[in-house]
Amino acid sequence: MSRQLNMDTVRQNFWKEDLLREKMLRCEWHRKYGSMVKAKQKAKAAAHLPLKLPTLYPQTPLSPPHPPRAVPCRAPSPALETPVQSEMYPVQPATRALLYEGISHDFQGRYHYLNTRKLDIPEIRYLFPITTNFTYGWQLGPPVKKELVSCKMCRIDSFFRKNGAFELLDPRDLAL
Repeated sequence: MSRQLNMDTVRQNFWKEDLLREKMLRCEWHRKYGSMVKAKQKAKAAAHLPLKLPTLYPQTPLSPPHPPRAVPCRAPSPALETPVQSEMYPVQPATRALLYEGISHDFQGRYHYLNTRKLDIPEIRYLFPITTNFTYGWQLGPPVKKELVSCKMCRIDSFFRKNGAFELLDPRDLAL
């Protein structure tokens, strides 16, 4: 089935005139209002730019630093001295020596050092609880392993809720 085209010369000239008129209207509107639209777009884009804050430079000290006093004192060992900004106790020299023995690929070196440090309780490693999670396990002592002696049905009975949500259990639902 072919579609009938009702396009004769008169109709074709009508469409040509109509499209030419629309084109002329668009060009005239752009000539008349284009500069205003561009100005509005620039103002809108400038409003969305982030604010630029001034650069702050470090302040120079007002007074020169005091010269250190020449007080004779014995030199403390570097391993026992705790830095002021550190959150952790210093590592024992024997544990630190593990870093330099072998490579991690052979489960030595850094790998062995980190596993050894992991076994220490947090009270030995840190000066104070750093995160709130530390407070839950802080100063609990060594872990106590309890032997669970129970039968299979005791575990099944205690696993399900007692409020009646699963009152009747189907025997097919139990893992045997």
